[in-house]
Amino acid sequence: MKIIRLGLALVMAAGLAAACQKSPGAVDAKRLAAAAGNAEWLSYGKDYNEQRFSPLDKVSAANVGELGLAWHAQFDTDRGQEATPLMVDGVLYTSTAWSKVFAFDAKTGKLLWKYDPKVEGAKGFDACCDVVNRGVAIWDGKVFVGTIDGRLVALNAKTGAVAWEQQTTDKSKPYTITGAPRVVKGRVLIGNGGAEYGVRGYISAYDAQTGKLAWRFYTVPNPNGQPDGAASDKVFAEKAAATWSDGDWKKTGGGGTVWDSIVHDPELNLVYIGVGNGNPWNHRIRSGGKGDNLFLSSIVALNADTGEYVWHYQTTPAETWDYTATQHIMLADLNIGGAVRKVLMQAPKNGFFYVIDRANGKLISAKPYTNITWATGVDPATGRPIETANARYAAGPELQVPGPLGAHNWQPMAFNPKTGLVYIPTNIAPFQYTDEKGFAYKAGAWNVAVDFTANATPPDPATLAQLNKMIHGQLLAWDPVAQKAVWTVEHPHFWNAGVLSTAGGLVFQGNAQGEFAAYDAASGKKLWSSPVGNGVIAAPMTYELDGEQYVAIMVGAGGGGQISAPGSLPARPRLPGRLMVYKLGGKAAPPAFPAPPQLPPLDLNQIKSSGDAQHGFALFHQNCQVCHGPNASGGWMPDLKRSPITASAESWKQVVIDGANASRGMASFARFLSPKDAEDIRAYVLSEARTAAAVATPAAPAASQRARAPAAGGGR
Repeated sequence: MKIIRLGLALVMAAGLAAACQKSPGAVDAKRLAAAAGNAEWLSYGKDYNEQRFSPLDKVSAANVGELGLAWHAQFDTDRGQEATPLMVDGVLYTSTAWSKVFAFDAKTGKLLWKYDPKVEGAKGFDACCDVVNRGVAIWDGKVFVGTIDGRLVALNAKTGAVAWEQQTTDKSKPYTITGAPRVVKGRVLIGNGGAEYGVRGYISAYDAQTGKLAWRFYTVPNPNGQPDGAASDKVFAEKAAATWSDGDWKKTGGGGTVWDSIVHDPELNLVYIGVGNGNPWNHRIRSGGKGDNLFLSSIVALNADTGEYVWHYQTTPAETWDYTATQHIMLADLNIGGAVRKVLMQAPKNGFFYVIDRANGKLISAKPYTNITWATGVDPATGRPIETANARYAAGPELQVPGPLGAHNWQPMAFNPKTGLVYIPTNIAPFQYTDEKGFAYKAGAWNVAVDFTANATPPDPATLAQLNKMIHGQLLAWDPVAQKAVWTVEHPHFWNAGVLSTAGGLVFQGNAQGEFAAYDAASGKKLWSSPVGNGVIAAPMTYELDGEQYVAIMVGAGGGGQISAPGSLPARPRLPGRLMVYKLGGKAAPPAFPAPPQLPPLDLNQIKSSGDAQHGFALFHQNCQVCHGPNASGGWMPDLKRSPITASAESWKQVVIDGANASRGMASFARFLSPKDAEDIRAYVLSEARTAAAVATPAAPAASQRARAPAAGGGR
């Protein structure tokens, strides 16, 4: 009898121990709701509030100078790295460019598993702003990632094996996914990108266990006027459809993609989504210059169970500048006028900081958080911006701040409830808006109806000096109650990294010049920095294991700003992405990056072209500038002025027309260009190569001295 009782006790003890051990990635609603106060990082913005604030304080303003590298990992891609890693149950999960997923032991850096969705290289053509990925979601033992070709994939959190996958987009259209999924009440929420090319935006919710579609909400009416059988049908019938007039949106789909911000309020049972720009950008072409075009550039609140519309706030009615409202949305409870208000906060591209009642969508306040020229303020009665005289560039070209890259792009901001401040990575980058004459929609191409050549013509020296002075970045500490700046850190370059704040009185941010730094959260004083060897655009995160606090960041330049405004950023070759993880007393040192091979200048005396360079100038800036930079300045793609492909008319045709490099992301342009057009572009690139050779000196000017106004929108 004693033996039986002892055996039973052992079985019960084993069962109790097993019950106490969480299966890998065992995240649920209760655990996520408590995440704000714990040492893990369970969701893209840490928890449901998306404040990117950690209560950890073992790394503090007093000892941050002792921070050193604990471990690092190097990836197999040299494109932009935008992910925020998650740390759950001692495992760190992250994604890289091309939608690959990695799992590491969060203490040692040991690789546990990796997953490659094997996206076809040609799909890179549809990615307006690099083949990036901002991160994964985790729920009930599964890791979820959206892929650049529009799939939502569920992976086993322990092994990385595929549990299920769903194609969330129409593969015949130029949709992409770059944003991180969120999981709400057992459903995985995911949006998409592609607005520049001509798609119709929406957000979808899939059952986390089965992958079955639960609901979908479209952000733009159906161009054929028919219902979709979706959660958005009722609101379009009652409200939104009347805000759209006839125009090219009926060909393009209208845009309005939900490519980044998705936030959940469990108490109100609401999901808040940020909606992107219209397609074409130009409101006069898109909708005949009429109507507000709901729900473009809006924050929309949806019922978390059904996806049905609850309220919206449109930050930029009838948007015509690529002023998206997809930027980071965070939730907070603020004492405003002596009463605690449940608010959401956003600093979208248009340059205004919004504090909005998250229960009903009513504007509480809105003020410019940086210098802007398109509007003078927001009318408190209507919530609409007060636009300047030629803001819509109807009377002719208008140089404006911000440009399409926005005063704040996708790089996340952070809120510290201890200081009461929001920390915003801002851009100061002008753009000259003007109509594209004779615009005609081309399926699958950039369709913005704005003339990019206006930002490519080399300006006179005085204008160039003015532009160079204007283009830079800031880390801004903003008081959301008083709606004013408290301190500012000036960065020499724009397109810097996202932000983390901690209870240790710190703000962490990487930057374009290749530095990871910590600042005093109250004053902005730089307290620590470490060179990382590459530009940084991703936001850091922090976690605690076995009594030690770690700070992790993905390192790797790229994204929309790097591609479209290379002359405004440090001259640097593309380098492999890395994950860098720091702790107090860390002594690790990563190996130096290998020196990429440098292409020698072309022998221009031996190269001829039968093309028309003047015609090629126009064609280049309407078809090629987005990736290869204004004036063929290189961008984040190969420098065509030095490429051996440029030396040969036949090689050029094989790539541009025949698609010889489609597997590497350079799809055929035969849909948009004739062989004669392609040769005209080659003639133009050769003319730029000759100009560059003529001005080259032993002491070449810094890259920033050849800056141009940034060419395109960024971040999808």
